[in-house]
Amino acid sequence: MNINKSFFKSMTVLGLLLALGMASAAFILGVQAKCAESGQQSIAVKGLAEKPIQQDSADWTVTVPAYDDTQAKALQAAARTRRNVEALLAKQDFDKSAWSVDLEKINLHFIEIYDPNYRRVRKGDEAHQVIRVVSNDLSKIKADNKEILQLRTANQPIIAHSPKYLFGNLEGIKMSLIADATKNARRRAIEFVKQDGANFGVMKSAKQGTFSILALRGNGDSDNSYGGVYDKSTIDKTARVVVAIV
Repeated sequence: MNINKSFFKSMTVLGLLLALGMASAAFILGVQAKCAESGQQSIAVKGLAEKPIQQDSADWTVTVPAYDDTQAKALQAAARTRRNVEALLAKQDFDKSAWSVDLEKINLHFIEIYDPNYRRVRKGDEAHQVIRVVSNDLSKIKADNKEILQLRTANQPIIAHSPKYLFGNLEGIKMSLIADATKNARRRAIEFVKQDGANFGVMKSAKQGTFSILALRGNGDSDNSYGGVYDKSTIDKTARVVVAIV
């Protein structure tokens, strides 16, 4: 008899717990349904903005190599060629502060021989110096780069690297583009909600995507130091920013 009373009490408690659980579940589902009906759902869209820019400075390096029987002769030969390059820079009225010269470096010089097997044989020493020019006068950089080719045709051992064209106010360009890209994303979001007849609410979050400096034509010489592509091979470029908003 006591067993039947205990069983009855247990079943009664279990029934109450099940009833409370079902009521709670119904309440949660009801709240979720009301949230969906009230338009509290969100969408994620991306915005794009871009504008043409012109680079305002250049970083240009010229390497002066020399080879000779001894280290002293190699250094003297490199110094003679370096003075020719400096004369060329002075001819373009570059201020002396616009360029710097690295210390000379000396290495053993080897030549390759096939007789008939391949081997490397030391033949004297080599010296080289690097001249670096940083300037906002892009026309002078371009003119000197062409004249270096004339020195090479006169058997001057000079290696002129392609100038890297840079933009000084990248942060300012980025901020103006972010504003435009956010407006673009907002317009896209409004078009999305129009299709469903819903209302457009406030922006919950925003995230900057890639920031790229692109050549107008072709890929050019680029890196991803700014989270996207940064072309440094051309003066005329396109700046582009992508943002994502929710």
